Order: sequence, then structure tokens, then C-alpha cells
Amino acid sequence: MGCKTSVPDSAVKKSERVLKAAVLIQRWYRVTMARIEMRRRYSLNIFQSIEYADEQAQLQLSSFFAFMLDHFSRLDADSRFFESPSVSQVTDSSLSLTELEKRIEVPDSYYGPRLKFPLTPADASALLDAFKNEELLHARYVLQLLHETRRVLKEMPNITHLSTSYSKEITVCGDLHGKLDDLLLIFYKNGLPSEKNPYVFNGDFVDRGDNSVEILIILFAFLLIYPNDLHLNRGNHEDYVMNVRYGFTREVLRKYKVHGKIILCLLEDVFSWLPLATVVDSKVLILHGGISDTTDLDFLNLIERNKLRSLMRPPKSVTDIKDQIKEKVPSTTPNKYSAHQNISGKRRDISSSRSSPRRESTSYAIAEEYQRLVKDGMSSGLLSATSVSDPDWSTEPTQKEWQQTLDILWSDPRSQRGCVPNKGRGGGCYFGPDITAKLFERYNLKMLIRSHECKQDGYEVGHGGKVITIFSASNYYEAGSNRGAYIKLNPDLSPRFIQYQVSKNTCRQNLQERVSTVEWSALKALREKIYAHKTELTEAFINKDRTGTGKLSVSDWAEVMESVLCLELPWRTLRPQLAWSSPDGCIEYMTCFHNLKIGKPVEEVQPALVETVCRFRKDLEMIFNFIDKDHSGLISLDEFHQTWRLFCVHMGIQIDNETIDKLANSIDYNKDGNIDFNEFLEAFHVVHRLDKKADE
Repeated sequence: MGCKTSVPDSAVKKSERVLKAAVLIQRWYRVTMARIEMRRRYSLNIFQSIEYADEQAQLQLSSFFAFMLDHFSRLDADSRFFESPSVSQVTDSSLSLTELEKRIEVPDSYYGPRLKFPLTPADASALLDAFKNEELLHARYVLQLLHETRRVLKEMPNITHLSTSYSKEITVCGDLHGKLDDLLLIFYKNGLPSEKNPYVFNGDFVDRGDNSVEILIILFAFLLIYPNDLHLNRGNHEDYVMNVRYGFTREVLRKYKVHGKIILCLLEDVFSWLPLATVVDSKVLILHGGISDTTDLDFLNLIERNKLRSLMRPPKSVTDIKDQIKEKVPSTTPNKYSAHQNISGKRRDISSSRSSPRRESTSYAIAEEYQRLVKDGMSSGLLSATSVSDPDWSTEPTQKEWQQTLDILWSDPRSQRGCVPNKGRGGGCYFGPDITAKLFERYNLKMLIRSHECKQDGYEVGHGGKVITIFSASNYYEAGSNRGAYIKLNPDLSPRFIQYQVSKNTCRQNLQERVSTVEWSALKALREKIYAHKTELTEAFINKDRTGTGKLSVSDWAEVMESVLCLELPWRTLRPQLAWSSPDGCIEYMTCFHNLKIGKPVEEVQPALVETVCRFRKDLEMIFNFIDKDHSGLISLDEFHQTWRLFCVHMGIQIDNETIDKLANSIDYNKDGNIDFNEFLEAFHVVHRLDKKADE
């Protein structure tokens, strides 16, 4: 018999304590990580909800900008933002590179890259080095590059077909949105484009970021060097009307003060020639947004894609706008605007103004809004009868061409079956797994790769592995908010995901600090959105608070927040960050606006008007971009009145001239008769008064 060894009771108890401690630490760690993950997710949710609401507003503005481009610009032909004799001369497609050289000189003082066509890999490397050093390519070379890019794109089909081989994989990149560091990091990790290293870039190269110009130049340069190995799909932001709102237009005019207008005009044409989709090995469909229940790839492959210069401008064929414009406008007295009526500036919801099928409802609603704008412009005296002439409809796409393209550039997948309007963005649709399966069966496809949505990990797989979202702009909303990623496709068509994140300051922060930074930025944006709707929220709160206590239950408070803001956010979860609760558990609803104010005090102006301007700052900025003829950044008091009248016609806001005079005079700080429009916009941004980070 063997000897038995006994373990002392003290040792057993010690082991138990160690085990319990380990369990407690593990439990604490899991709870802490779960809370961090929850904060990270709702922060991303806030950013996305606000972004999509902004895009929805942009689509609802489409009729307004069609009206602006077709009619207001005719009041002064020289003021048209996108056209002038000098622009048409330089952007003429028949113009040769030699003629461009003669028309635009490069001074000896220019030390940046000097391009010779046809381009070589050495030219592309020179561009990369120059942009790393924050150098600017001279306007002559930019225009030459755009001319050559347009020539190459014109030869390409609407849907490009590629093949893999065992000697090379295809790399697919998603949205870049002007983030040059992400593109440089992709090239560093994955290699430069070449015959052995082909790439597909899936749209949204521009807007939001600071280096959209540089990204386009790099991509177009590699396209000219390797036209069979670098492929570009169009995204919903390759659209000149979108560019006015989301920053690319402003970036071009800032970097190219003399030739910026010409560059923008040529880019409008280049964007219209970008292919719509790419198919790999007849099995993988790559397009920017998604699909719908009526997506017809055969039809899309045959359309004249260059007609679709902007999806923000629905085609004339949607309804007989031409005949509507010719209708006599009833003779009415010009509106006497009164400041007490509709001063909150509530936007008309044109997306539901007609109960027709989904495929046509948006189109008809926008057309009706267009007609209303023309009539209102005439009745208010803004347009004269002679200025209302028919736009040039000769190059207009058909309604089907417009709708099919809108769907593939704007749609998003969802887990539920069916195809429904994309209410989040205001354009395209939400498509379910059954819609994906139907398209795959029709065209014998295996996988759909799309972009268009920021994902926390840079990618997301859905619909049983059949739909992949790839997003390549890391830190999209805020430093640390998300990773970027790209896909490697081998001949087996098995996707391999490579993730990354550009790190500058965030690398010195721990996880808790990074999430706190993202969370603070998201809540800041949300509070600004809340403040911009203060009047509507206050009215809704008071209607719910029948006893006048200044408090509501959590459920009533959350219901009001969603009914007014329509952001589909977890309001109950966010409540501690947005409003105070009383000891009885109710919400003191007016604390939603605590510690918030308008940037600069605007005296003698009605608070409701201030709130209206605050809410529609971006809309006003876009209108100003059309009116500011010399892009000086200064707007005269007369131009300010003109801007405001356009805004009132569009928004249906009724305000008297005296109120506008007070507003204008309060912003004319040096009393020289001009308003610095950037200062004007800055005066109406929301400041977080007691937030320490807002002062840092």
C-alpha cells in the first residue's frame, strides 16, 4: 500500500481564495469590457444616425438644387457656379495636352512633381512622395491628368469584368473619403498597384476628409499607368452636388484658387464616366451601395452612364416638369413674411407627399417639389417670367436609368426579408437576404461586395456570408471610432480581411481613454442636434407634461426624443448622458439643453430665428456657394438678403424683412456692408459651455 499525503487545511483555503479572486477579477473584466463595448457601439450608432439623417436631408434638397442650377443661375449667366466661357474652353474634351500646356504656364518657382504623359510608375512614386510632404500638384498637371483620365474612362464599360489567377490576388478597398493616410497605409501593407497586384476601389474617394484631391490624383495616375489592373467604381459621393455640401468643392477651391472652378467642372464630367460596378470571375459583384428588388444588371450595363451627372437631380422624365413650368402662375400679391409664422423652419417632408409605388414615389415627390419652388420663386418676386425657361433636357437620363443607378449607389442590406425604402438615408432601399438570393440566382453569382457604411471593424459579413461590407477609412467619425479594412480575393474567391487603423495620438491612449474620446465626440454631435430642435422638443415635452411639473417618465421622454429627432437611437441607454433625473426617477426634460448655447451672442434677433439658422447652417452654406461669385468668402448685405429669400422659398419659412435686417446687421461686425460668411456660420454653431473638453 502506498503512503497518503495530506494537504493542510490552510493550503486548501488559500487555493479557494485564489480561485475566488480569479473568478471575481474575470467577472469584473467581463463587465468592464461589456460596458466599454456598449459605449463604443452606441457612439458609432449616434454618428451613423446623424450622418444618415444629414444624407436624407441632402436627398430631400435635390429638387431645390435642381431649381437653383436650372433657374436661379440664369439670372446672371456669369455667376453660374459650374459654367463660364473660360471653363468650357479648358474642359473641352477635344483639347489636347499640348494646348493645355500653352494655356496654363508652370512657373520656375514651382518645385513639385512635373508630369509627362504617358505617365510611368516613377511619376506615381513622385506624386506619393510629394503628397507625403504635403506638396500640391500644379493645376496644369491636374487638368492634364483629368483630361487623360476621362479619355480612358470613356473606353470602359459600365460594368467591368475581371479574372483572378493563381499568380495574383485582387484587392478590394472601400470608402476612403479624403483620408490620404489610409490609402498610403494600404499601399505600404499591400504594395502599390501593378500588373501583379490589381486593385478595385469601390467609390466614395472624396468628401469629409482633408485630402480628397490627393487621393483622386493618385488613383487616376495609377489608372492611366495600369488601366487593366486598377479599377474604380462610382460611389454616391462622386457627385458634384454632394460635393458642395460635404466639403470636396470647398477643398478644391481652397487649394486651387485660380483654376479651382475649371477643375471642378472637369471633375463633374470625369465622375459621370466612372464605371458603376465590377464583376470578378463572373461570381463576385462589387458595387458601392447595394441592390433592390428591381436591379437589372443587363439594363445597367447598357445605359449611357455619363448622363447621370448627379443623382441629386432627378430626370425630367419623372413627370412632365416642362409643361408644369409653362403653366401660368396665379397672380398673387408678393408674400408679406411674418416672423411669428413657421419661424422654426420645419422642413417639408417631400418623401411622403405622394402615395405611389416605391420605385416612383420619391421621383414624383421631388418633381412636385421642383414645380412648387418655381411657382413660389415667381410669386415672391425672386424669379421673373422671362427667367423661367426650360432647362436643357437633351442629355437627361430616363426615370428607370436614374432609379436603377440610385439603388446601386445608395442602398443598404438588412437582416429582414424584402425590399423597403431606405428611410434612414432617404434614397435607395433596404434589401433583405431573399432579394440577394433572387439576384444571385438570376445572374449565377456567389458574393456581393459593397461599401457605403462605416463598420466598427472595417468590414461586416451578412446574408449568410453572401454580402460583405468593406470600409477603408479608419477613424472615420473620430480618432479611434473604427478600423479600416480591405479584402484580398484569391482564385477560390474566399475573402481574406486585412484590418488596420491609422494611429497618431490614439496609440498613446489605453482602450478606456480611446472609447471615452469617441463617446464624448458622439454625444457632443448629438447634443448639438438636440439643441437645433429645441423649439420642437420643448413643445412636445410640454404637450406630454399635462400637469406642468417639468418632468416626464423615462418612456415618455424617450418617445418625445425619437418622435422629433427620428434618429432610432437607444434613448433609455443614453438618458444619463443627456438629461437629469429627479429622485422619483422622472426626467427633468429641460435639462436636455443645459450647458448649450449659440457660439456668439446675437442681439435683437428672435431666439427662434437663431435656432432656425443654427439648424440649417449647412443648407445656407450651400446656397451661399452658388451666390458668392468670386469665392471671396464675403457676402454683401444685398447678397445676404438674396440668400435668405432663396432659403425662405425652399423651406417655406415666413420672416419679415425687418427681422432679416436685424440678423444681418448683428453679424456685420465691422459695419462695412459685408458679412464674412464663415464668421456668420461660426456664430451659429452650438457651444458646450461647461464641458472642459470643449475649451481644450
